Amino acid sequence: MSRVGKNPVPIPQGVTVDLQGQSLKVKGKRGELAFVVHDDVAVTREGSGLTFKPRVESRRARMQWGTARNLVRNMVRGVSDGFTVTLEINGVGYRAQADAKNLKLQLGYSHDIEYPIPAGVQIKATKPTEIEISGADRQKVGQIAAEIRSMRPPEPYKGKGIKYSTETIRRKEGKKK
Repeated sequence: MSRVGKNPVPIPQGVTVDLQGQSLKVKGKRGELAFVVHDDVAVTREGSGLTFKPRVESRRARMQWGTARNLVRNMVRGVSDGFTVTLEINGVGYRAQADAKNLKLQLGYSHDIEYPIPAGVQIKATKPTEIEISGADRQKVGQIAAEIRSMRPPEPYKGKGIKYSTETIRRKEGKKK
């Protein structure tokens, strides 16, 4: 029995859920997201929430049960509140600038890096050393944050690079004489 799957997904005020067969559309103030639930999982709307149940008793159905429930919960939370990931830039001369279409990064390379901002995601450089990525789709926000971080991941000796604001860099001691 899935501990995650048996909990219903509450639908807050201002969010509309359109359930047609296995396809689900969630609409809120931050946008609209769609998802097709796996055939092994049955979705029903009960009161002000969505409940998920496996259609058959198989290992795959139980795995998809909890997964589908959490993906839909993230969609509902995304269109109502949204998701935000903050990145910090450490290093002398490392900085970021954001405009409407591109994120311009200066990361110690011989050239500046221009990262195009995809639709459905907002990227702001709140400070020259801080980047804020926000949007309704949790997967998309996390993927963009990981791509930007991979352009100059933090190194353990001086701590230079791009890191998540919640991340702790394990520092190493330098060479000894």
